[in-house]
Amino acid sequence: MNIIFENIVPKENLYPFTSIRNIEDIRVGILTIKEKWEIFANKFSANEIIVSSNLIPSAEYAEALIYKKNLNGIEIRSIEFPWDIFKHNDWALRQDFKLLTDGRISQPISSTNQIISPENIFIEEGATVEYCTINASTGPVYIGKNALIMEGALIRGPFALCENSVVKMGAKIYGATTIGPNCIAGGEIKNSVLFANSNKAHDGYLGDSVLGEWCNLGAGTSNSNLKNTANNISVWNNAGNNFVSVGNKCGLLMGDYSRAAINTSFNTGTLVGICCNIFGSKLPLKFVPDFTWGDEIYIFEKCLKDINNWKQLKGQTITETEKINLLNIYNQKLK
Repeated sequence: MNIIFENIVPKENLYPFTSIRNIEDIRVGILTIKEKWEIFANKFSANEIIVSSNLIPSAEYAEALIYKKNLNGIEIRSIEFPWDIFKHNDWALRQDFKLLTDGRISQPISSTNQIISPENIFIEEGATVEYCTINASTGPVYIGKNALIMEGALIRGPFALCENSVVKMGAKIYGATTIGPNCIAGGEIKNSVLFANSNKAHDGYLGDSVLGEWCNLGAGTSNSNLKNTANNISVWNNAGNNFVSVGNKCGLLMGDYSRAAINTSFNTGTLVGICCNIFGSKLPLKFVPDFTWGDEIYIFEKCLKDINNWKQLKGQTITETEKINLLNIYNQKLK
C-alpha cells in the first residue's frame, strides 16, 4: 500500500499547524487525514493512490477514487486554512465514527450514566465512563481505548475522546469537539479540536478553537469566539502576511508546544505560533509569533528544556528530531 499525498494548498496556509507536521498529519474528526486514508486504502485494497493532503475523505469518496468511479456529486470537505479544522469538525466526526465503528460492537454502557440515544455511542475496550450525562441525539459520541470520563461530566455529541485521554469532573463539552490522544479536558469546551498530548484541564471556556500538540492552558484561561458587535473576525494569515476575515465565529488557534498562564484571556481570532509561553497582565496580541516568551524571544536552550519538562509529565522526552526541526524554525525566525 502506497499513499502519495500532494500539497494542493501551500503548507504555510495552515500555519501554525504545519510548522512541524505535514498537512495530512492534521487531526480533524477523530483521526488524522493520513490515518483516514490508511484505513480506506486497506479497506478497498488499494496498491497505490494519489490524494490531496488537505482533503477530508468520506467512505463514498474514497471508494470512488480508489475504484476510479465518477466523483461528481459526492460530498467532500477540505481544509485550506487553520480555522477550517473546527469548521469541518462536525462533518469529519460523523464520517470517522462510521468508519471506526462499522460492524463492531461497543463495550457496554454503565447503568450509572444518564444517556440519550445510546445507539449513537461507542466505547472502546478499557475506557471508563461512570456517573456522566451523555446526549448522543445531536451526534455520535466516541470514547477511545483506555480513556476516562470522570463523574459529573456533561457531554453533547458529536464528540470524540481519543485513546488514553481524560475528561475531568464536572466538565461541560458541546459538539463538535475532539479531544485527541493523551489529552486532558475540563471546564467548558465547544466545537474545538485538541490534536494530542495537550491540556485544557481547568475551568474556563474554549470555543471554536484548535490546539496543537503539547499545549497547555492554565486554570481560568478563556477565549472569546464572538465579537461584542457580532461582526466578522479577522485572523492572521502567515502565507499572506496579513489579517483575513474568517466569519463571525473563531476563537484560539494555538501552535504546538505553546502554553498560557492562569487566567489568560484570548481575544476573538487569536493565532499563537509554536513554542510560545504566554503570561503577564496584558491581553495577548491577536498574533503571537513563534518562540515568544512574554514580551521577549524565547531563549532556544530554555525552550527545549521547558518542552522536555512538559513531555516528562506524560512519560515522554524530547527527541533529537524535534530538536533539529525546532532549531531550523528558530534560526529562520532570527534571520
